Order: sequence, then C-alpha cells, then structure tokens
Amino acid sequence: MKKKNITYVIPCLNEERTLPLVLEKLVRLKKELKQYNVEILVSDNGSEDKSVTIAKKFGARVVYCKERGYGAALNFGITNATGEVIIFADADNTYDFLESPALLAEIEKGAEFVIGSRLSGTIHKGAMPFLHRYLGTPVINWIINLLYSEKGNRVQDSNSGFRCFLKKKYLEWEIESTGMEFASEMLVKALRSGVKLSHVPVSLSPDVEGRVPHLKTWRDGMRHLLQILIHSQQLFYYSGLTLFFAGWTVAIFGYSTGIVAIGPFHIFGIHSLTVLLLVATLGQTVWAIGLFLATRKTPELKLYSKLNHLSEDLLFWYSARMILVVVLLFGFIVFRWWRNSFQVLDLEKEILMISFFSVQILNLIGQTITAHLLKRT
Repeated sequence: MKKKNITYVIPCLNEERTLPLVLEKLVRLKKELKQYNVEILVSDNGSEDKSVTIAKKFGARVVYCKERGYGAALNFGITNATGEVIIFADADNTYDFLESPALLAEIEKGAEFVIGSRLSGTIHKGAMPFLHRYLGTPVINWIINLLYSEKGNRVQDSNSGFRCFLKKKYLEWEIESTGMEFASEMLVKALRSGVKLSHVPVSLSPDVEGRVPHLKTWRDGMRHLLQILIHSQQLFYYSGLTLFFAGWTVAIFGYSTGIVAIGPFHIFGIHSLTVLLLVATLGQTVWAIGLFLATRKTPELKLYSKLNHLSEDLLFWYSARMILVVVLLFGFIVFRWWRNSFQVLDLEKEILMISFFSVQILNLIGQTITAHLLKRT
C-alpha cells in the first residue's frame, strides 16, 4: 500500500530559543509515523539568529520566504511542501506537535480540514490572555458561525494556529492574506467552499520566558475582523436595509400621528424624528459598505450587481434624475415659503424629513459613483 505524504510546516522568524524543542518532537514523530512519508519544512521569514542553522541541523528542509508576515511565511511553506496532507503550528512550542496524530486520524476518517481546538482542550496557566480566551476568540467564533457556518460544521476555535488539511483543498481557497489574519481568511474560504471540517482537543502552553510574541492583540484582532467581514456582502445588505426601512417606517408613522404620550414620555416630536432619520441614514451607510465590497469581489446580490454594472450613460442619467428629485423637493419648500410671503414657516417636520431624504439620495449617488471608481482602480 502506497504511503501518504505529509508535511509539517513551521513558520519561523528568529525562534532559536524554541525551534529545537519543536524539531525534537517532529524528528521523534517522523520515526513513529511509519505509515506516512513525513517531511519537516521550516518556512523562514528572514531570521537573523541561528534558526536556519538549527533547522538544518535537525534535518528539516528550509525554504526562504522573502515577503514578511505570518501568513506569507505559511503560504510559502504550504505551497512548497511535498505532502498531500499539511500540518502547521507555530515555532514557539506553545502547541504540542506530539498531539498531531489525533488531527491526522480525523483526515483518515474523511475530514478535509481539522482544527486543534484549545477551548475544548487544556489551556495551561498563562498560555492565553483573558481577553483572547473569553472575548476575542468567542466573538470571532460567533461571527464566523453566524455568517459562514452550516449546521454541523460549526467552528469551535477560529484562532487556533494548529491545523491539518488537504493541500489540494488549500490551493483551491487561494489565500491572499500575509499577516495574522491569514488564519481567518483560510477558515472563511474553507467554510464557503463547503469543506468537511473537524475539531480535535489540543493543549496550549505559555510562551517561553523572555520571548517577545509576534501577535499584537488589537491590531491583529481588527485585521481578523476585517478579513472576516470582507466576504459578507449579505450582512451589510440586509442589516443596512433593515435599519433604513425601520427608521423611515417609524418616522413616517410618527409624522402622521403627531406627538404621542406613553406614560410620562412624549414621542414623535422633532427630536424623535431626527433620531429615527439618523438610524435610516446609518442603515444606508451600512448598506453601502456591501456595495463597495461588491466592486472588489463578485456581486452576490442583484441590486449590488445592477448598480455596479450600470453603463456610463445610465450612471449619468440615473444621477441627474435623482438630483432633479432633490431640486424639486427643496423647490416645494421654497414655493411654500413664497406662498407665505417669505415669512416664518411652520414646516419643521417636513423640512427635517425632506432634508434627510435629500441627503440620502445624494449619498446614494456618491456611493454608486464611488463604487464605479473603485471598480476602475
């Protein structure tokens, strides 16, 4: 029976203190996993210490990634690996490669992508900051599952850096991120492709004393969030429209009924209407984020596609007609003012609603033109 080829990929940037600990385990595994052809590959990201020398001493194959970044190093290592199954984890020895056979077992059972879940395993004291464990990772898990996971394919630990997968599947995902957000992009694209996902409990150990972590909590956390949202046009489309129509529906109702007393509270005066129309404007802004995303990706919704594919002449006349609507609306106010001999007008609510509606029309023109400009860059 032909042996399956597997490659352990370790991204490395100045890890001379911990790399020997990792490679000792991998050399041991290479001897124990006799059913596989095992390759140990270190993807060096410009180390200036003895990391490369150490890697070669342990018999690892070293490839040199010139583009800096965690994601760049991993992608370079994975694409240069000879194995049909890839396992990666960091060179800092926080993940225990001796636990990798459990991940491989899931691949043998038919999984295409296996994540080592720290949250369902053992997190040793000091290994994971409080914010990462109880806020960052659970929130990212929730967002990814809400937007991309199907029933039975839920993510348990989105930020785990201990993963095993089929190389051919990875190449289909076309990962582009070069930084820490690589992990989120990989997960999102895998889920969108309908990958067979599995999890295995793993342990997490604290950093070696004196080692400076490469992770920057707030910067990399925001990068992860942006990377996740970039593939979610539907989120911005539907949440934006919900806010827009909810704001306008209640505002029109309040305009029709006038001020209403609910116990000690009086609503639907000028201040209530202002807040409601601000909510509608916020909804339009959220909706436009999805429109901009659709210019850089394939539009996934009919309206985004229609606006993005307007011909230049239709874009011009679409804008001109909408500007004419704004002119007519303010012309109505000027007309009423003229009829009142340019005296004080009792049209505060009408002027408020016309002003907001006009701003939203002009915003839509600007947003559509911006989408066309982005499409051309």
